[in-house]
Amino acid sequence: MKNVCIAVVIAASSLLSVSAQNTNPSQDVQFGVKGGVNFSTITGDDFNDLDSRTSFNAGFIAEIPITDRFSIQPEVFYSGQGFDIREIDQDNVFDNDQNIEYQLDYIQVPVLAKLYLIDGLSIEVGPQFGFKVNEEIDSKPNSDGGDTTISSENSSVKDFETSIAGGVSYKFASGFFISGRYTYGLTNLFDDDSLFKNVDAKNAVAQVGVGFMF
Repeated sequence: MKNVCIAVVIAASSLLSVSAQNTNPSQDVQFGVKGGVNFSTITGDDFNDLDSRTSFNAGFIAEIPITDRFSIQPEVFYSGQGFDIREIDQDNVFDNDQNIEYQLDYIQVPVLAKLYLIDGLSIEVGPQFGFKVNEEIDSKPNSDGGDTTISSENSSVKDFETSIAGGVSYKFASGFFISGRYTYGLTNLFDDDSLFKNVDAKNAVAQVGVGFMF
C-alpha cells in the first residue's frame, strides 16, 4: 500500500507541474483510461532464452499539450511482469496450467514526451518509475491456487526500479487510441545486499493496448 501511495503522489506531482507549464491554453488537458497485454521477461548477461510471461496492464493516463504537436503524457497503471520459469508445450500430456511463472507486479509511473508526426499518429519516449506491489511464484497461472507469495523480508528483488519507455500510438478523433510500447530497465533488478547483487538482470516488457481519452 505504501508503494501505491508513493506512485500516486509522483503521478499527481508530475501532472500538476507540467500542467502549470502548459503554453497552449487553447487545448485542454485530457484524461483517459488504458489497458492491454504485457509480454515480459528478464534480460541481462546472466539470463538467456527465458520464456516471457503474458499478463496485463491497466490504469490511467493524461495528456498535457505544450504545443500543437508536442505533449507531456504522465500515466499510472498496474503492470503484470516477470517471466516463465517453465513452460509446457501444448502437445504435452499436460496443459498450459502446468506452466510456472515468476510474477513481479508493479505500479508503473511513466512520464513521456509525446510528439505527433501527423494528425493522430505519435511517438512517445521517457522515464518510467516502477513500484513493486507483488512477488510470487505461480504454478497454476491460468487457474486458482498454486500461488507462493514471496515476502519483502525474503525477497532479493528491489522495491523500486527505473526504466526507459518508448512506443507509438494512434488516437482517433473519437478519443479512442491504440498503442504499442517497449520498456527496458535501467536499474538492476536485485538488491545490492542480496546474494544476487552481482547478477545482471533487468525487466523488459513489450506492451500492446487500447484506451480512451475523455
